[in-house]
Amino acid sequence: MELLKVVILGVVISILSVLLKQVKPEYSIVSIIVGSLILIFYILNSFQGLLANFTAMIDKTGIDREMFVTMLKIIGVGYLVEFSASICNDSGNSAIADKVVLAGKILIFALSMPIVSTLFNFVMDLI
Repeated sequence: MELLKVVILGVVISILSVLLKQVKPEYSIVSIIVGSLILIFYILNSFQGLLANFTAMIDKTGIDREMFVTMLKIIGVGYLVEFSASICNDSGNSAIADKVVLAGKILIFALSMPIVSTLFNFVMDLI
């Protein structure tokens, strides 16, 4: 049922954007951004339950919480970069979108270094 609501909202936003592009093209991108933000906030409400489940699993397994937080940051950066790049592409700025994606990849690489370091130390301890 939740997916149906998201799909319907997405279609309504798309139709509104197309209609606005014909009448007032400058408002088309604004409608896309506002509609996308509404979708994101709606989806984030569902994410809270998922986060609670992950936290319970982390507590049961004894995995370092810092690693979990780092993984969530990496996932969040990936989604934000994809969202931002899509908006840039929709507005006709594909060069800016490419730079946003590059910056996101560099940030993800930087965020993943503690995980890589921990994995490397674990392997070295095994050897």
